[in-house]
Amino acid sequence: MYNINDFIIYGSTGVCKIEDICTPDFAKELGIDKLYYKISPVYRSETIYIPIDTKNYMRPIVTKEEAEDLISKMPQIKESDFEGKDHRALAEKYKLSIKTHECEDLISLIKTVYFRSQDMISQGKKPGQTDMQYMKQAEDLLYGELAVALEISIKEVRKYIENKIGK
Repeated sequence: MYNINDFIIYGSTGVCKIEDICTPDFAKELGIDKLYYKISPVYRSETIYIPIDTKNYMRPIVTKEEAEDLISKMPQIKESDFEGKDHRALAEKYKLSIKTHECEDLISLIKTVYFRSQDMISQGKKPGQTDMQYMKQAEDLLYGELAVALEISIKEVRKYIENKIGK
């Protein structure tokens, strides 16, 4: 069980803060006597209520030390071997990579798309829209988590990484 003020990763929503653990009014009105996490996504303004026994994916965010360690290991994290021109199959592989909710998988996906897009540009082509969409989603999730763990703004994360490991 998580505690009030904990930061968690909640599914594809990303980093959320647990604001309260309670039985909300809507549940009481329906006769449901169950505890819920009242969470707020850090990078969006909304409130989400989740039963504490939910099967939806949740985990604590990485600690500052884990974030620093992850950043130092980034150069060794390999790109994925996503090949082919079938956009649906590629999108499915990207989606599966994001659904693991693991920072290493997000880094691998970002590196994969980055190198694929550089290859496309060198051939005089535009990077694929699917590639860019999933890279942005992976960056948002990864940088959001790192920003909270490192206590910096999400806009500072890329520069922070570059300063730690080089470009």
